[in-house]
Amino acid sequence: MKKTSTMQSEPARFRALNKNKKIAFVSGIFNVLHPGHLRLLKFATDLSDLLVVGVLADKNTEALVPEKDRMAAVDAIAWVDQVYLLPGTPSEFITELKPDLVIKGKEHQQMKNPEAEVLKAVGGSLVFSSGDVSFSLEALLQRNQPNIEPSKISHPKAFMYRHQFSYQDILNLLKRIKNQRAIIIGDIIIDEYITCDALGLSQEDPTIAVTPVATEQFLGGAGIVAAHAKQFGQQVDFISVCGGDAYSKKAESWLAEYQVQAHLFTDESRPTNLKQRYRCQNKTLLRVNHVRQHPISTNLQDEIFKTFTQLLPHADVIIFSDFSYGCLPQNLVDRMTESAKAEGKCLAADSQSSSQIGDISRFKGMSLITPTEHETRIALKDKDSGLVSLADNLNQTTQCPHSVMTLGSEGMFIHTLNHQKRYETDRLIALNQNPVDPAGAGDSLLAAMSLALSAGGNIWQAAYLGAITAAHQVARLGNKPISIKAIEQDIQHQQTIQHQQTKDHSTPDHLQEQEITTRIHEVF
Repeated sequence: MKKTSTMQSEPARFRALNKNKKIAFVSGIFNVLHPGHLRLLKFATDLSDLLVVGVLADKNTEALVPEKDRMAAVDAIAWVDQVYLLPGTPSEFITELKPDLVIKGKEHQQMKNPEAEVLKAVGGSLVFSSGDVSFSLEALLQRNQPNIEPSKISHPKAFMYRHQFSYQDILNLLKRIKNQRAIIIGDIIIDEYITCDALGLSQEDPTIAVTPVATEQFLGGAGIVAAHAKQFGQQVDFISVCGGDAYSKKAESWLAEYQVQAHLFTDESRPTNLKQRYRCQNKTLLRVNHVRQHPISTNLQDEIFKTFTQLLPHADVIIFSDFSYGCLPQNLVDRMTESAKAEGKCLAADSQSSSQIGDISRFKGMSLITPTEHETRIALKDKDSGLVSLADNLNQTTQCPHSVMTLGSEGMFIHTLNHQKRYETDRLIALNQNPVDPAGAGDSLLAAMSLALSAGGNIWQAAYLGAITAAHQVARLGNKPISIKAIEQDIQHQQTIQHQQTKDHSTPDHLQEQEITTRIHEVF
C-alpha cells in the first residue's frame, strides 16, 4: 500500500526493504499538477521498478499550496509508489534513499545540479527528460478514477413505487445477502487494456498508427463474477479451468486478494483465456482474443463435478457464467443442474455471445437468466419478434420463471412469472447514462441479482439492486469488484434525499417520471 511520510529515517528503511528493486526519485514543489509533471513521472516509472517522489516542505519554498495538500495530490497518482515530505534538501534525502536514478526535466541539463555529486557517491545516475510529449492522460485517468458520486447515478423511484418496495427494503436485502454462500462456475479470463496514443495515418497503407503508453490487467470472465459475489456474500467458491502458464498464477493471485476460494483445474491443451483491448482516446480500437474453444476432456469434467458435489451442500446459490470457451460442456452443466435442483438450490446463468457463439437456452431450469437481447435472438433464432414475445418464448424454452434481457444503454427488460402464474413485464432504465466502460456491466448485474434472489428478494428488488451495481461498474474502466459498502452508501444517500423531500412536502418523484407502466402479459 502506498504511504506518505515525513520521517527522515524512512528512506533508508524503504531502500533496505526494496534492495533488489530499481528505484527512481523525482522531487519538486508540485503546486499544481500539470501535464508536464505527469509526463516526467510517467517517464520515471517506465525506467524503474519503484517511483519515489519528494515534495519540498513549506519552510523551504515559496509554495502557494500547503504541503499537506501538495503531498495528497502527488499521492493520488497511481504511478507513484512512495511520497515523502522533504524537510531538507533533495541531496540530503538522496543520501538516505540511495536511488538508482534521479529524474529531472530536460531544462536542468545545462544547469548546475547539486544532486549529481551525492548521487555519484551512492552509485546512482542522473537522467534528464521531460517525458514523451505525445503522452495522453487517458492512462492516468483510468487508474486514478475518483469515487463514484451518487448524483451521477439516477434512481427511478417510479419503478420502486410500481413494485411496492422502498430504499429500506433494499438495505434490508443487502444485510441478508451478506450471509449468502455461492458457487460460481465458468470461464476465467484475463482482460488486458493497452492504452495508446495516435501517431497518425500510415503513409504505406491506410492504417492508423498508434504507440502504447500504458498497460493494465484485470480479472475477467467468470472470475470477476465470483469477485463481485464475494463483495456481497459471505463465501464464494469458484470453479474454472486455466492453462499451465503465468496468467493462471496471476488469476490465482487476484482471486486470493479478493478472498474467493478458487478451485482451478489445469488443462495443458489450452492457454489461460486472455483478451487484449487496444484503446485510444477512450475508445477501443481492436480486441485480440488468445483463447481455445474446444470442450474440456471427460476426465476433467469428472474431476470438476466431484469438487462441485463436495461444495454443493454448503452453498445457497449456483451461478453459471459461460463464455463458450469450453469450460462448461453440456453434459457437465446438466449434471450440475440436476444435483443442485435436487437439493433445492437457487440457480442462475448467463451465456455471453459477443465475439463468440453462446446459447443461453441450453441452461434449463434456472431460477434466473440474464442474456442480452442479441444473445436471446441468437439462442431462439428469432430476429423479428417483439421483446415481450421474445422474452415469453425464452422463459418457456428454458423453463425459467425469471428472465432479464439487458438492452445496453436502454436498460433491462424483465419478464417474470408471478404468483398467479401469469407473466408480468417491466422495463428498468439504465441508471448510468454516461458510462466510462460498459464491459463488465453484465457480470456485476448477474452476481448481484443472483444473490438477491437467493436471499429472499423478489425479482423487482433483485433487478433494482443489479441495475445499481451495474451503474457503479460502468462508471470506471476495467473490471474490479464492486464494494457493497459503496452500494449501501448510494442507497442511504437516496433515502436521505427522499426523507428531506417528504419533510419539505415535495412532489413525489414517481409522479414526475415518465417510464412505462407494469403490464400483464395478456395486454400485449
